[in-house]
Formats: sequence, structure tokens, C-alpha cells
Amino acid sequence: MHAIIIGTGIGGLTAALALAQRDIDVTLYESVREIRPLGVGINLLPHSVRELTELGLQPQLAAAGIETAELVYYNRHGQRIWQEARGLAAGYRWPQYSIHRGELQMILYRAALAKLGAGRIRLGHHLARAEQRGEHVVAHFTDADGSLLPEARADLLIAADGIHSAVRRQFYPDEGPPRFSGRLLWRAVTRAAPFLTGRSMIMAGHQDQKFVCYPISRQAAEQGASLVNWIAELRISGDTPSRSDWNRRVEKSVFAPRFDGWRFDWLDIPALIAGADAVFEFPMVDRDPLPRWSHGRITLLGDAAHPMYPIGSNGASQAILDARVLADCLDHCLKSGDAVEQALTAYEAQRLPPTANIVMLNRQNGPEQVMQLAEERAPQGFAHIHDIIPAVELEQIAARYKVVAGFDMERLNQTDAPGK
Repeated sequence: MHAIIIGTGIGGLTAALALAQRDIDVTLYESVREIRPLGVGINLLPHSVRELTELGLQPQLAAAGIETAELVYYNRHGQRIWQEARGLAAGYRWPQYSIHRGELQMILYRAALAKLGAGRIRLGHHLARAEQRGEHVVAHFTDADGSLLPEARADLLIAADGIHSAVRRQFYPDEGPPRFSGRLLWRAVTRAAPFLTGRSMIMAGHQDQKFVCYPISRQAAEQGASLVNWIAELRISGDTPSRSDWNRRVEKSVFAPRFDGWRFDWLDIPALIAGADAVFEFPMVDRDPLPRWSHGRITLLGDAAHPMYPIGSNGASQAILDARVLADCLDHCLKSGDAVEQALTAYEAQRLPPTANIVMLNRQNGPEQVMQLAEERAPQGFAHIHDIIPAVELEQIAARYKVVAGFDMERLNQTDAPGK
């Protein structure tokens, strides 16, 4: 069996490693000519760390990232709403890591180079279209100038080409642009002093004005500092920004004045914003869940399949879970003699419903509902959180999201990997 993977992001690279681990031949194709460590911070939840551990990557994760100890929600006045331990500190068998997205991608890329060989990662290949010819898939490519490149043939094609997936657009040409939430995100990293435990992830505010931050560098921590990934979020009026403006560099004055008063005894948010070298703007978008991902011998994975709001730290983790389940289904296909189409249908049956549920729950703020409830019930603050939100309600919100997202601790700790 030979698989083509479109895209060398987190989902595509993880899928390549998972397939290769199962002795499935794979070739990766990527539009860019050079893989560079771009982006800011992301979180890897314990269920995704489990999968990366099985690929032999936990030592690299531990060396690069921060093992998250706790997650704390605050209102816009800096009052604590909900606090819970995370990862090993909570009793999971696997850690939760906060890490620079570029660092993670390079960990995966280096592992893929070592496992597959440089000849199996084709850069500068933009997918023009994919077609099925009998029991094969044929991928047609162009270079950056639009010139045709040699086509590639395989037994199946996995589209891990992101929210603007060319393959998804081929199957759903009338879908249109991503769905805009009406909120913009400003992302950056700042070297600062550690806050709270030094391994804390915090979220403050509510759905129309929010600030998220967490440390992402073990190297900085070993030097007594903290490389803090942060996201400022505001609701705006107007339509989705043009795709050409996504991830553009902006001046802090665009949004920073709205956070001027957010100085708490445990964190000075204006100082954190001021300390960033560069800030990038991004719209908060997702897409409606699809009725199906798989069409014959072609399927979708990661953001190509289920782009979701960055709520609950789930985007990268769900792509990693996709990769492992898909590898399991294809491995079963090889051993049982089933058709490739059956394997892709089985993968979709396992992964489409839960990711669709996460997309919809994230539109309702996911576990961050607790911040919105605090704002609605006590906009000027509270004497004690349980005066406005009973403890059982807070616990139920946190527990429900873990079940939907697939990382409820009791269930996760009982298994080693999907299908085992």
C-alpha cells in the first residue's frame, strides 16, 4: 500500500509517521519550498501526547516544551473562577505539553526525514487536483510559478492541507469561505518572568474580550525566565478579513488599549503585550461539519476535515488523533484484505462524529463557558465564585468537555492507543 499525504503540518507529518510505523509506504507533498518553524504556541492534551509517545517523540517534547501543571480561568477583574490540575499533575498517565508550534513541527519533520528519507518529502509541490482512476489516486501538482510538475500515483490520498484545503474544495466547491465568529485574535510570544506556578495556563475575560497565555519553552524556564505565548481576543464588527490579511503583522495599538486595565497581582497583561517583538492578527474561524470526509480512496484529516475555534486546546490534538486512527484502520485493511475504501470509511466513522461535536461545542465556548457565565451573572465581579456559579455546575462543564473531546482521565488511562 502506498499513500500520498498532502501537507506537512502537524496532522500530515503525524499521519506519515503513524503510517510508516505500520509499514505503509508514504510520500508527503508540500506547497512551500522550505519547512521553517513558524507560528506561536499550542497545547498538546494527554490523549495526543499518548499518540506522540507511541511514535517515540516524548523525549523531544519534554526537551522543548513545558509540562503544563494547571489551567485557571479568571474574569476580567482577575478573580479566579475555576482551577484544575492538568496532565501528570491531574493523574493522567501522559503529560500535557505547551510548546511552540514551530518547534513541534520541526520535531515531527526531523522524525519524518529520519523515518522516510528526504526523497519521500516533496517540497514546492502545490496540489492542483486529485482524481481516482480505478484502484489508484492520481495527484496533479504545480510549482510556485504555476508550471506543471510530474503527477503522482498511489493507492490512497490523505488531504492534510489545512482550513483552505484544495481537496475539500474539490469535493465541496460551493462551501465558500470559513465561517467567521466575529472575533479577532492577536498572537505573540513575550519573554517575561514566570507567573503563578511557572507552568500555568490562564484564560481571563469572556467571549467578547479574552486573554490567554502560557509558557512554551523549557530552555527559557531553565534560565529562570518564561517564554510566554499569548492571545488577545476581541469581538469586532464587519466581515471576515481577506485571506491575504490572515496572520499579518499589526501594531499593538490596534487592540492593546482595550486591555490597559488588566493588571492583576499575579500578572501584568499590558506589560506582557508591550514586551512582544511582533504581533500577528488572525480571525477566529471554523467550518460547518461535513456529511462525509472520504470519497473513494481520498480522505480528509485535521483542519482540512474539521477546522474548529481555538477553544479547549484541541486543534492540533484532534489532528494527531485523526492520524493514529487512520493508521489503525489502514493497518487493519492490510491484515484483513479489506478494500482501502472500507478503511477510510471506518476511519471517518470513528473520527467525524466526535470532531463534529467539538466544533459545535466550541461555538458555545466549550469549557470557557465558565468565564461567560461569570461575566453574565456578575459583570462587576463577585465576593466568591460559588455565590454565582455553584461548584457542581463548574465541575460539570469541565467534565463534559473532557468527555466530548476524548480526554476524560478515567477512560483515557485505561487504554494505550485506539484499537488496542
